[in-house]
Amino acid sequence: MPYLLRVELPDVPGSLGRVASAIGEAGGDIEAIEIVEKRDGFAVDDVLLEMAQGTMPDSVVSACSVLDGVSVLWINRYAAGGNLFLDLEVVEALTEDPDSARDRLVDLLPIAFRVDWAARVTPGVDGVGATVVHATDAAPSAYDIERVSAPTRLPGDEVYVECAAPFGDDLVLMGRRGGPEFLDSELARLEHLVGLAMTISH
Repeated sequence: MPYLLRVELPDVPGSLGRVASAIGEAGGDIEAIEIVEKRDGFAVDDVLLEMAQGTMPDSVVSACSVLDGVSVLWINRYAAGGNLFLDLEVVEALTEDPDSARDRLVDLLPIAFRVDWAARVTPGVDGVGATVVHATDAAPSAYDIERVSAPTRLPGDEVYVECAAPFGDDLVLMGRRGGPEFLDSELARLEHLVGLAMTISH
């Protein structure tokens, strides 16, 4: 199971190496690192890591926390899996203006998932005649869709491969022209980002 660790460390040569070594010794395998912020001689990094079987995330927290000047800000499961950099860019954009987070997410999905369009719709009666709340330019203008309770692949047609996820009372939809169906990891990432957008916008 991947975890996302946010850690504050001194912004000096060797600090990241010490943290990486501590994570490795505690049973964590680093998949990706992103520098989130630099401030007052410190850096804040997000570290995507996999835990060795039977290893608890507390062991990584303890290993990092004993290092001079290093503070673990949080650690949590990261069900969305890969594409850390794109996902973090989306989250950063959403937090810049919480009031517009739900629409902003729709605008950013084509970039994050490399799809052709995204939309937020309110399903109609018996799945017919959904109302478009917000959509990107290339999105279809009409939708017949039932409410879904979890991210799901939609029956494709000859043009688009599509998926949908619950978004409060609405649904968020994505589509790309041709290509393979959406992967389970893509559906998990979508669910993760939708959940964050809903939390940020409250």
